[in-house]
Amino acid sequence: MKIVLNIVGTLLVLIGAIWFLQGINVLPGSFMTGQTKWVVRGAIAFAAGIIALVGANSIRNNTRS
Repeated sequence: MKIVLNIVGTLLVLIGAIWFLQGINVLPGSFMTGQTKWVVRGAIAFAAGIIALVGANSIRNNTRS
């Protein structure tokens, strides 16, 4: 579960950053360029990714040696 959350969190952070940068017109050349809705969606995806990464890395391993 921890590995899956790390992968999903990383993907959300990367996708969110790309969407955000396209929305604020830093990465041009897409239908998303310069559109406010992609700024908002990117910020939400980025935040969700950070939350997933923090949550994944706070899960304790319950195995005993």
